[in-house]
Amino acid sequence: MATERVERRLTAILAADVAGYSRLTSMDEEGTHVQLKEHLRVLVDPKISEHRGHVVKNTGDGMLAEFSSVVDAVRCALDVQRGMAERNAGMRREKRIEFRIGINVGDVIIDGGDIFGDGVNVAARLEGIAEPGGICVSARVQEYTQGQLDINFKDAGEQPLKNIAQLVRVYRLSVSDIDPLASAPSAAALSPLGRPRLSIVVLPFANLGGDSEQDDFVDAITENLTTELSRLPDYFVIARKTAFAYKAKAVDARQIGRELGVRYVLEGSIQSSIDRLRVNAQLIDAESGAHLWAERFDKPRADLFDMQDEITARLARAMDIQLVITETQRLKRERPKELDSVDLALRGHTVFFQRMSVAGAREAPHVGSQLLHVLCACRASSSGRGCDVQSVGTDTSQCSNAFLSRCRVSRFASTRTSFPRD
Repeated sequence: MATERVERRLTAILAADVAGYSRLTSMDEEGTHVQLKEHLRVLVDPKISEHRGHVVKNTGDGMLAEFSSVVDAVRCALDVQRGMAERNAGMRREKRIEFRIGINVGDVIIDGGDIFGDGVNVAARLEGIAEPGGICVSARVQEYTQGQLDINFKDAGEQPLKNIAQLVRVYRLSVSDIDPLASAPSAAALSPLGRPRLSIVVLPFANLGGDSEQDDFVDAITENLTTELSRLPDYFVIARKTAFAYKAKAVDARQIGRELGVRYVLEGSIQSSIDRLRVNAQLIDAESGAHLWAERFDKPRADLFDMQDEITARLARAMDIQLVITETQRLKRERPKELDSVDLALRGHTVFFQRMSVAGAREAPHVGSQLLHVLCACRASSSGRGCDVQSVGTDTSQCSNAFLSRCRVSRFASTRTSFPRD
């Protein structure tokens, strides 16, 4: 019996997706969808055609394209990333759509207009490790383009890629390599990775007791804690439904941070015995994977609803304090001389939380004075009138944040300082 011969060809594969798409859709689902379609229609699809490629398929927030020339594939990727940098100019960083792109060259199977094989899988994994606005390519792609394009790939060494048997040598182009102006720092930049300051996902707590009847109680702790944190001013909290997609999965916190666009991950566990309950919680830096804070407490078993409320309240309060302190320390390291109104509010809250500190008492008037100076500057630039914070327009995000920060800082300023209030 004759067997059907499989059609194959050597091709350059480009895989792209939107960094932090889940975070963007949780903020504005319809707006993000419309914005992505417009980017594809106006920029991405025309560039693929211009460089003699074609879209194999769209994958929700991403796409798979192929090119007969490796050089054309890389040129297309460069044009797309440069074009996106221009289109994102002037937009707040946490609302930007930024693509990650991976390129590989390999022998693929052709079936019904789609392509399959390890060559495709490697391209998809390379895209997954690219930074927002950046490009990752395999060693073969780097070899084919060397001397053909005026770019310098950075050797990232051999990398283990998910579900790929062998290590793959990876070469990177960062945002600054592609377009130096696109990554120029500014006072309004929220973070090197564009993640909102107080952004966090509460992962589903693990039930260590092995009692399936306690699953609902454990899930309720996760859901209630997500709700409480989302009520806090200035917090960006990933929705419960999105977070529960990671339930019972061993996923690195840094990968979660990249996928959801958050700075922090909270994970924990609950273990119970006949008469006692133990809760563990850990706060993890989603950029470095470092453990920042941990809390454990034991309680006698009581009414489950009362226990839920108490556990949630204690964790939410501790998290609010710890995150604000951590962000203040980050600001001092990253840009101590470029603080905006929200930065100053975070410093003010740290002083408030550490009110027994003599150093904090000395710092409070200085922070309050700096904030008033920022607010006055904001007011003057928006209308040219005096420094009346209540009349500052809210048509710009800077002024809105300034007004919110003024309200928050008043919590500690009223007990700490004597600087004038409006």
